[in-house]
Amino acid sequence: MEYVLAAIVFFTILYVVSAIKIVRQGYRYTIEHFGRFTRTATPGFNFVPPIFYRVGHKINMMEQVVDIPGQEIITKDNAMVSVDGVVFFQVLDASKAAYEVADLYSAIMALSTTNLRTVMGSMDLDETLSKRDEINARLLAVVDNATEAWGVKITRVELADIRPPADIVNAMTRQMKAEREKRAAILEAEGHRASEILRSEGHKASAILEAEGERESAFREAEARERLAEAEAKATELVSKAIAKGDAQAINYFVAQKYVEAVGKFATSPNAKTILFPVEATQLIGSLGGIGEIAKEALGDHVVKASAVGSSVPGTKKD
Repeated sequence: MEYVLAAIVFFTILYVVSAIKIVRQGYRYTIEHFGRFTRTATPGFNFVPPIFYRVGHKINMMEQVVDIPGQEIITKDNAMVSVDGVVFFQVLDASKAAYEVADLYSAIMALSTTNLRTVMGSMDLDETLSKRDEINARLLAVVDNATEAWGVKITRVELADIRPPADIVNAMTRQMKAEREKRAAILEAEGHRASEILRSEGHKASAILEAEGERESAFREAEARERLAEAEAKATELVSKAIAKGDAQAINYFVAQKYVEAVGKFATSPNAKTILFPVEATQLIGSLGGIGEIAKEALGDHVVKASAVGSSVPGTKKD
């Protein structure tokens, strides 16, 4: 009898111990009653009587990652590219993840692979290389919508690498080099154009300043000629008045002026080394004296006598 009681106590303790289930944080256990799902065991202490109940699946509720193996994909423009990536997901409903799909990881991998082919197959090669974010977003939306029935949330889809064929890579490298050379040539041409424009503007400004200088010089020269003409007109008027009064010395003014101009031409001639005067020098001095008399009569006694000037000339005699 004692052995029977001891056995009963032993099996009772063993039954109670085996019924205690400790669920770790981040996991959920599905509890089945004769093979039918009844509830989900949460983290902590759970009592699951054996024989009648059992743990069906242990579901990881933390965010997990599934690798998308490398595969060859044909783009819209018939270019072959090698692609691989990763999918991040998290189980939100343990019962659906356990009973709505047979193998959750394999299903997510297959779903991601097929939709990756669909998305990239509808794009050109240039788009697949430059619009990686768009590919990730489209793939995320498609896969997340498909896995919603499994109680799974797709958090991120990332393409790890996109590898075009070697010949396409070489062609793209040459194209990029040609494009850079084109931009460099355009920039150089624009620089030359700007330089020529600045140079032309400089020449224009210089020509304007030069024209303005010539204009100012011509104006000054015309003004000087005008004043000289006024002086000559004044002198002519004075001489004419003197002649009108019967002064014979006034006539000598014009004669002396022409005489001096003629002698000046002889002196400035490049071929003349010796100058011969066929007339007496006293005639020139007499003409100058006549000019002095006219000036004395016109200006008064404050002017120095012109005859004294004639006497100071070397080689001449005073009349």
